[in-house]
Amino acid sequence: MSLHHWSLRGRIVALCAMVGLILVGLGVFAAFTAAEHNNQLDDVLNRAGPMRAAGESLSTAVVDQETGVRGYAITGRDANLDPYRQGRSDEDAQIKRIESLLKPGDQAIRDSLEQVKNRIGAWHREVAEPVIATVQRDGVQAAQEQIEAGSTTRFDEVRTAIGEMQGHIQVLRDKGAQAAKDSSQTMVAIEITAAAIVVLTGVFLLLLLDRLITRPILDLAGQVRRVAAGDYQRHIESRFGVPELVRLAEDVDRMRQQIASELDEVRDTRHQVEWVNQQLQSQTEELTRSNRDLEQFAYVASHDLQEPLRKVASFCQLLQRRYAGQLDERADQYIGFAVDGAQRMQRLINDLLAFSRIGRLTSGFTDVDLNKVLGEVRSQLESRAGADAEISWSTLPTVEGEEPLLTTLFVNLVGNSLKFRRPDVPPEVRISAERDGDEWTFNVRDNGIGIEAEFADKVFLIFQRLHARDAYDGTGIGLAIVKKIVEYHGGRIWLDVDVTPGASIWFTLPALIGADEPGEELQTREVVDA
Repeated sequence: MSLHHWSLRGRIVALCAMVGLILVGLGVFAAFTAAEHNNQLDDVLNRAGPMRAAGESLSTAVVDQETGVRGYAITGRDANLDPYRQGRSDEDAQIKRIESLLKPGDQAIRDSLEQVKNRIGAWHREVAEPVIATVQRDGVQAAQEQIEAGSTTRFDEVRTAIGEMQGHIQVLRDKGAQAAKDSSQTMVAIEITAAAIVVLTGVFLLLLLDRLITRPILDLAGQVRRVAAGDYQRHIESRFGVPELVRLAEDVDRMRQQIASELDEVRDTRHQVEWVNQQLQSQTEELTRSNRDLEQFAYVASHDLQEPLRKVASFCQLLQRRYAGQLDERADQYIGFAVDGAQRMQRLINDLLAFSRIGRLTSGFTDVDLNKVLGEVRSQLESRAGADAEISWSTLPTVEGEEPLLTTLFVNLVGNSLKFRRPDVPPEVRISAERDGDEWTFNVRDNGIGIEAEFADKVFLIFQRLHARDAYDGTGIGLAIVKKIVEYHGGRIWLDVDVTPGASIWFTLPALIGADEPGEELQTREVVDA
């Protein structure tokens, strides 16, 4: 496969592999050079220097011995031999130190050290020890005569041998220093070469990316912009670049063809959609206008019916009070029917008026403490509940809403629980709340007669009654008002049909932003007295 068909990844991998091999080779060479450099520095610092210092100390020790022998020959006192004895000790120590620093390649130094040892031994045997023996045997006069008659040749040979050894040590030091300098220069050259390779590789890589990536992408982007400007029939292609960009250009061109074909269909259907939108807009406006007219009609009708209805109810009640017992039994019954119908009509109109006002006449949302609301509800229902009724609630949260509407909500729910009680069973109503994400879920649970599952969807409809009028009073609008209040506050309401006995109604209200959950539920029990 020719280089032209290589992918971008393959080219970069090949370049990195080649540069990596070169750098690895330089690294290995640098490692060997550094090791050799360390050995050379070790020769200079840790061998040649200490050996040279030991040679100087050895020369000093030999001079001290010669001085001690001469002093002893002059005075004959044993204390004057101390420099000689100390010099012998220092001599042995320095020779051992030099021997410990020698390596197999230091043969010249080793030979010169043997020469030093031999000549020091000869000086000891032929000069120092005979003089000491003469002093001890014949006295200082004889020893002095012996020294004067003798020659300094042996001692000069010792010093000459030490000088030759020091010369060989200096050669070792100079050789190591030069080798260390050469290896340092070699390492610098390696570093410069590696840096140059990295720089050249970076430059080559930038040029490669510019030729194979940047320029082809800019050319492809220009073609895409022309297509985006409206030239959907323009063919998109990558005239140069790596195979990946060629395939990308082919994919983009296929997408252009698909868009162009679908655009034709969109243009055909756009006019139809616009016509449908116009129709929907007209219907929406008509529906909004119809709902507004219906709300206005319900308000006006209920309001305008109040005055004649009050007049009918008042005169019927007057007839009932004034002529009760004066007519026959059937007339009294008819008058009672009229009074009851007028009163029932008044209740229906009032409930309808209250229902139409929800969400239309508003005082604005505020923070409402539902514990305070339940206290007000208890006060309103006190006369209806009876002495044996029990209402309890856990600690309730503070929500955002209209306090009068929320009071009406709980009055209707708790009032229904008190109304639909079981015979001879004290009514119990429990209200609880729990946090569920960004809303509160409330439950109103009682032990009354309950609601059949088949009526779960009907109980929240307006004017829906599940019992005869003579069994339970009311207009059947209470739960419809509750549902409208809950939805007006942004919540949901439903009936739990799986509980017995009694009824269980659930509803939600949005939680205040940043409000904390109330922690453990504190059971605050409120008993409604008669």
